[in-house]
Amino acid sequence: MVLSTNRNIGLLIKTGLIIMVAGCISGSALGQSAHVNPWAPKPLGTLPPPASLSQGVWLKGELHMHSRHSKESSNNSISKIITFCRLVGIDFLAITDHDNHVDGDVAHNTWADPEFKSDSVLLLYAAEWTTTRGHGNAFSARPYDHQQLYDVRDQRDTVVGRIKNKLGIHLSANHPSGKDHFGYSYDMVNSIEVWNSAIWSKNANAIMIWDDMLSSGRKLTGRGGSDAHHGVPVGDEKPGPNYQAKANYAGTPTTWVFATARTKQAVIDALTNGRVSISSNPYAPRVEFYADLNGDDKMDMMMGDNVKATGKPVKFKVQLTGNSIKDTTYTINVVKNGNPFGTLKMEGKTPMIEFTDTPAIAGRTYYRVTVEGPSTPYPQVPQSAALSGNMVGLSNPICFNFDPNF
Repeated sequence: MVLSTNRNIGLLIKTGLIIMVAGCISGSALGQSAHVNPWAPKPLGTLPPPASLSQGVWLKGELHMHSRHSKESSNNSISKIITFCRLVGIDFLAITDHDNHVDGDVAHNTWADPEFKSDSVLLLYAAEWTTTRGHGNAFSARPYDHQQLYDVRDQRDTVVGRIKNKLGIHLSANHPSGKDHFGYSYDMVNSIEVWNSAIWSKNANAIMIWDDMLSSGRKLTGRGGSDAHHGVPVGDEKPGPNYQAKANYAGTPTTWVFATARTKQAVIDALTNGRVSISSNPYAPRVEFYADLNGDDKMDMMMGDNVKATGKPVKFKVQLTGNSIKDTTYTINVVKNGNPFGTLKMEGKTPMIEFTDTPAIAGRTYYRVTVEGPSTPYPQVPQSAALSGNMVGLSNPICFNFDPNF
């Protein structure tokens, strides 16, 4: 009786296993529904057409500089900075003093300084957001309550992002790979400092981070900033680390924007939209990057713009405008989706080169360029050329199929 029962139990177990295996085979044979990634890129709707390529003005500026209101700064009054910028033709200036040096009260320090005025240089309202998780620059065309941004410096990124949006400011990540690297989410910034100080070589990791952000769909503007703290002493001013003023000062590097007008708000808008390039100094040639979408030999878009790819070849144009050096060959390095795409040479009185490629009809594609060649002298900051080396300038990307609602 016991043996019979054991046989029955064994039979039942075997039968169950057969049924289970059969069920698995049956399920596989029938085919289960494939996984659908809910975050996969959706087909883009209609994108707004690029803005005019002719209705605007090129302006050059300095977007990261410290006055005497930053405690470690020396011989750098606001009036000295503005006078210097006017001398070298700088159009807009962001004096970004450390907010932690005044407990967040930038409004009653840098901005309230009687010297904070100019009838020729556009002065942005700005400050360096200085935190234990890194530094960022806040830019605005009008005064804002910077104290609110300072007060949430140790809060979660979602809180910081809400305050930033409430204030309506442009927030930029400073020296993202340096000692005080940017340790917050890049989803809450509008731009990234890809060229900090005259020393071009130390920015390689910042460029890598920028390409990572672009490749993942974050259309962040690349900008520059000297991060200068020290001026040359005059009169009875005490000596400081004056070698910095002769090697790294306003305009090393220079950030160019193609603005719709010569106004503070137009500068901020261009910086946000990405119609921006960077040159080694105010006298170096400006890098301009355009694209002809339909093959009619007329440029339809420029760096910072974003359109839907059509599957047809696109002609790209790189040109240098301004003080290019005669009888010189410049090297153009084209980057596509974060990877080297090609190296081109150009020369002439107005250097220009074209190349053609077909952006993918599905998925994101972007192109940007760097330009190398002989350094342009900067007489007012004579030691800066040696620090910039052969880096002349770089463009922001021309983008295809980037989701503006990302």
